Amino acid sequence: MAEKFYDMTYDGIKKLQDELEHRKTVVAAEIAERLKEARSLGDLSENSEYDDAKNAQAENEMQIMEIESTLKKARVIDEEEISKTKVTLGAKIKIRDEESREEMEYVLVSNKEEDIFNNKISSDSPLGSAIVGKKRNQVVDVNTPMGVLRYKIMKISKPD
Repeated sequence: MAEKFYDMTYDGIKKLQDELEHRKTVVAAEIAERLKEARSLGDLSENSEYDDAKNAQAENEMQIMEIESTLKKARVIDEEEISKTKVTLGAKIKIRDEESREEMEYVLVSNKEEDIFNNKISSDSPLGSAIVGKKRNQVVDVNTPMGVLRYKIMKISKPD
């Protein structure tokens, strides 16, 4: 089976690298301190603080392994690959809801970078998959749990 690679923005890769460093240093040190304090309480067989710290350690190690795996398979999206004429990964898109006339701006990213609170939508999301490859002024139908929504692509640009 072919290995899966992730096309990611430079900012997305940098954010993962920063999180990895934070988990390996700050979070790991905090957990080590919790383990040390829990051990000092004595009997480990009935020590919930020790169990909680061991679980936190295992969770942190799993997160570190997942981030490292993603970073090994990450490929930075070349700015030259981001089109201003059609929607591609890494593009900044302004769309308009055809019913409410509300306009929204998003950056189209891989599912590893999706962050709806920062206007980054995944190319695998219903909206993302509907607009990939489309051009300015095209209207797309997006199937959602609330029914079909229509959006017009108002502008396509490279992110700031």
